[in-house]
Amino acid sequence: MSDIQKTILLSGNEAVARGAWEAGVLLGTGYPGTPSSEILENLKDYPGLRAQGCVNEKVSLEVAAGASWAGARVLVTMKHVGLNVAADPLFTLAYTGVKGGLVLVVADDPGLHSSQNEQDSRHYARAAKLPMLEPSDSREALEMVKLGFSISEEFDIPVLLRLTTRVSHSRTVVIPGERKESAIPLAYSKDPKKQVMIPAYGRMRHRSLEERLDRLALYAEDTPLNRVEEGSGESGIITAGISYQYCKEVAPDAAYLKLGMVYPLPKQTIEDFCLKNKDTIIVEELDSFLESEIKAQAMTVTGKRPEYRLGELNPDRVRDILEGRPESPAVPSEITMRPPVMCAGCPHRGVFAVLKKMKLFVTGDIGCYTLGTLPPLSALDTCLCMGAGVSMSEGFRTVLPEDSRNKVVAVIGDSTFIHSGITSLIDVAYNGNGGVVIILDNSTTAMTGRQDHPATGKNLSGEITNRVNLEEICRGAGVRRVKVINPYDLAGMESYLNQSLGLSEPTVIIARAPCIFLTRGEERHPYRVIADVCVACERCLKTGCPALIRLPDGKVEIEEELCTGCGVCEQVCLVEAIVGGGKQ
Repeated sequence: MSDIQKTILLSGNEAVARGAWEAGVLLGTGYPGTPSSEILENLKDYPGLRAQGCVNEKVSLEVAAGASWAGARVLVTMKHVGLNVAADPLFTLAYTGVKGGLVLVVADDPGLHSSQNEQDSRHYARAAKLPMLEPSDSREALEMVKLGFSISEEFDIPVLLRLTTRVSHSRTVVIPGERKESAIPLAYSKDPKKQVMIPAYGRMRHRSLEERLDRLALYAEDTPLNRVEEGSGESGIITAGISYQYCKEVAPDAAYLKLGMVYPLPKQTIEDFCLKNKDTIIVEELDSFLESEIKAQAMTVTGKRPEYRLGELNPDRVRDILEGRPESPAVPSEITMRPPVMCAGCPHRGVFAVLKKMKLFVTGDIGCYTLGTLPPLSALDTCLCMGAGVSMSEGFRTVLPEDSRNKVVAVIGDSTFIHSGITSLIDVAYNGNGGVVIILDNSTTAMTGRQDHPATGKNLSGEITNRVNLEEICRGAGVRRVKVINPYDLAGMESYLNQSLGLSEPTVIIARAPCIFLTRGEERHPYRVIADVCVACERCLKTGCPALIRLPDGKVEIEEELCTGCGVCEQVCLVEAIVGGGKQ
């Protein structure tokens, strides 16, 4: 890391980590969430700082706030829906301000590549009254992170930096620099009027926030983050972030007002730019945020048609926007799309096979197990947000008649349970509504890249630390019936579910087996199909395992290279056509 090259190729996430290190950051916090996960994973490898994963985004920001008030520069990372979790401290932190610079990086996911909504985080900047920067490539990401810390300290305010999926994951050339340590001394100081937000002090800090925001609006007029690029023709384009790159590809000779600071906006600069051009077009991804703000200035501008508020932009869509056309029909791809499925040998598959067989209503959660909603398993019935599977099951059970109530089961992953499922379980136990909660414990945060969490006993850097005991947490929450079950034991899972579904007290089943990626390299014992015995009933195919292949005659074959020997297919086969798996 210490060898400085003239230029290097980095993704946007890698560039953010590099920029934070160069800015003298002492602490990085966050919770993994695509497309932001790689920031902390890269930051932890730099010397002179600490990067740590926290149990959720709210805690991440609160830890960062404490470090900032002690004088440290702090980076906080999360995805867009994680910003919802962190919103409680965020809004008040705008009042209190900072001591050491605090930059919160939020990565939006247009197109829902790995998210449950297409939230546009720019609205948070306006709602919380915080400055927001938005880079269009890795070079800008690195430089904006560094500048963000300077802005944070100069204006006594947290700074939001918004990435989107393409900026986070695309690689462009950056010019790395040396690390520069912060000059702010590390020490705590008593300043209750700034740091204790009782109503009397909060009123004063609200007035201070408005004053700081006014000064930031003046700063926006002069900062090089916002720049005008002269062009030929009579039309001008106002854009920001990845949309700028698409526009430059489609209309390289147009005049541009390229915004790097998307809130507060440089109103005078915008007015001057609009008046200089015959027509001004606004190109932005997701919501018409810039369009609404600029039209509120009584500027005559052209925005995009409503259909372009959905999904990611790309050069073809931007071309249609600039030419004022409805969106062109999608051209069918010649490539056959493979639907997402659970991995071969995934420990969650057996659980969902049992839940489907028992015809239960399953309230779900955020994780790779959410794939249990797709055919052929088709066993997951709800997915709202982190921790909601447990809470929603309580809601269903509270109002449904008894025969329906006893068919409601919640599933939640181990990392998600730590993130926001514990309080939901406490509520289930406290309100005495019974029910079954299944914690799918695969010993990792699998969906976002297999990060450790408090129940794995390792921290972000792989160091051994205190391991949270899920069984003890559940009992401490007030649940007496807690049982650990092997998720590959379908009969055992079904039997214990049948014992638990009608009880008036809650039950927690911890379905514990490691993510199949954690056991790579271990000896496998694949299964095989006896073709003459197979009756083509396709029961095994209904488990959705990608190692199972349907042959033209309807019978099944097992791909030996994919099979992990988990045994789920053997257990559902009624004619004993599936053999092997190391059994004698």
